[in-house]
Amino acid sequence: MRRAHAAAICARISSDQTGQGLGVQRQLEDCHKLAESKGWQVAEVYVDNDISAYRSKHRPQYARMLEDIEAGRIDAVIAYHQDRLTRRPMEWEQFVELCDRSGVDQLATVTSDIDFGNDNGMLIARITAAVAANESARKSERVKRKMQQNVEAGLPHGGSTRPFGFEPDRVTVRESEAQVIRELAARYLAGESMRSLANWMNDQQIPTTGKAEVWRTATLRTILTRGRIAGLRDHKGKPAGTAVWPAIITLSQHEQILALQRSKQRQGRRAPRRYLLSGLLTCGRCGSRLYSAARQDTRRYVCSKGPDHGGCGRMTIVAAPVEQWIAAAVLMRLDTEVMRDVLAGRAAKDERHAQLVGEIESAQTAMREFAEMFGAGEITRPELLAGRKPAEARIIAAQRQLDQISGAHALHGLVGNGGALREQWGSLNLDRQHAIVRAVMESATIQPGKAGAQKLDPARIVPIWVS
Repeated sequence: MRRAHAAAICARISSDQTGQGLGVQRQLEDCHKLAESKGWQVAEVYVDNDISAYRSKHRPQYARMLEDIEAGRIDAVIAYHQDRLTRRPMEWEQFVELCDRSGVDQLATVTSDIDFGNDNGMLIARITAAVAANESARKSERVKRKMQQNVEAGLPHGGSTRPFGFEPDRVTVRESEAQVIRELAARYLAGESMRSLANWMNDQQIPTTGKAEVWRTATLRTILTRGRIAGLRDHKGKPAGTAVWPAIITLSQHEQILALQRSKQRQGRRAPRRYLLSGLLTCGRCGSRLYSAARQDTRRYVCSKGPDHGGCGRMTIVAAPVEQWIAAAVLMRLDTEVMRDVLAGRAAKDERHAQLVGEIESAQTAMREFAEMFGAGEITRPELLAGRKPAEARIIAAQRQLDQISGAHALHGLVGNGGALREQWGSLNLDRQHAIVRAVMESATIQPGKAGAQKLDPARIVPIWVS
């Protein structure tokens, strides 16, 4: 047997609650002492922290060690205990076979040494591996049972990252962050996108609770859609019951957020907003919706003809002037008494939110099915248009009601403060601006203008205010 001169130290801990790697560090210290006592030179150290050796999770450092053994760069292996290598009998046999094939016949551990060429040594190693696997299985069942008890009792799940909105005990609400969550929920329900809200969080320099230094849309989506902020105990991504911690938002708001999120997922992703009045303008000639379009560097709203839009194609208006006029009119209307009455009436309709979102989803599904039937040749183009028209009307009617309800969130704290908002208007992102406009104005009809006119005639704009 040749003398080992290049040893690998393998260390692992399956659960690191603090994230400081203290358990691994203690293993390394003892393994280095063992290598020194044997006169072995440590060639490489392989550490997998907070990764189980019982479950079939990929352990990148363990895999790298196996590659180095196969390449002949390692003559011996040192571990604190045999189960630091693996707790799975099958994986243990694969490790032994690789070592035998590569000429590695020494495994030294702090607790004992194993001679791969000795029958008794291998028997003890196999028994040790089987016992470790059994203990891991029993421990796993105990952990599952304890977790299930916590779920049933509404107790929080552990973890090293503090949930945003709560103190490190995961139960006490941190009010400064709870206020942020309430504003995020209200603005999302009012029509702002996750991307817009994430940008706002970063602009306000609101710190995250994890390792990331900036807010991402995925992180924000997780916070807003989880039941935790509504006082619910989640389990496997779904609410499992009432939690012991207080709610930050209402259960009704939580359900509205989930319904709105499902609706947006069905619609698919869209590019960042570039037009303030998308979906709010109609053609004064034919009554069809105006769509955003650009010609060279000029943004416009146009009435589009064709099977997908059905307009007359004879209406165009430059975007910037009409957006400026309507924004000014909206801000003036915010300071009128009529808006206070409108806002008070909306609050009573709040429970209709989820129902209206469901109606929109159903109509969108019908439109997709008609499109698929047309693509498969099952219906003609006239039949496609005839089938889509009622579905489109359902979407428009439900969306208008939804806009009125959502407007209560968009206008929170703004009614009566139009003058102050006017000074901040330019600093608001387009999603926020659109939500405010939509909450005040149901739509606006654009009438035909004079041929060759260079300036916007305000008489062309006929707004329909929400009531």
